[in-house]
Amino acid sequence: MKQKITTATQAVDAIQDGAVIMIGGFLGTGTPENLIDALVAKGVKDLTIIGNDGGLPGRGICKLLEANMVKKLIASHVGMTKIVAEQKNSGALELELVPQGSLAEKVRAGGFGLGGILTPTGVGTMVAEGKETLTVNGVEYLLEVPLKADFALIRAFKCDEFGNSIYTKTTRNFNPLMASAAEHVIVGTEEIVKIGDIDPDDVVTPGIFVDYIVGGEKPWEI
Repeated sequence: MKQKITTATQAVDAIQDGAVIMIGGFLGTGTPENLIDALVAKGVKDLTIIGNDGGLPGRGICKLLEANMVKKLIASHVGMTKIVAEQKNSGALELELVPQGSLAEKVRAGGFGLGGILTPTGVGTMVAEGKETLTVNGVEYLLEVPLKADFALIRAFKCDEFGNSIYTKTTRNFNPLMASAAEHVIVGTEEIVKIGDIDPDDVVTPGIFVDYIVGGEKPWEI
């Protein structure tokens, strides 16, 4: 069996300039902070980040923005992160806002090998600009194409040595979807246990999706 347990520094070593990265979490809840810290320390640039939001000042995806490492952000909510507006207005950041449900479904479509999803959300608004529309049973829908990434940085509550992962409460959010939609998946987790210590019925993300495991994540604090 491949040895997957490693350090945060080694886990992100393959991430290079220009990479497309999905990052789980919702305003820092369920975000792998240790992996982001290691990425900031590596100092890559021109990243495309796909996440629910821009994080919070000093937390989550915002750390990458504060380090000027992000070229493009695809997210559903950036209102808690002033730096997003500052970088967008200065021309330093390309921002693509996607309705939250559509964002989740686009990631799911990427992971499940679908050609896209049909949604009524955004029809007749600026969200529809440049997108194909289809009419099904008299209802107009937007065709939203799948999202995929080079890497996914996700966070588990507990995972075993093969990467079988479980989550706790709302930290689950985007993490399982992103684990299926990236070429390489790195899990930051609060606890690593032996194989067999997690009931198979409780596993949410199977270890077959996981390339590297990094322990040491701390419970999220407000």
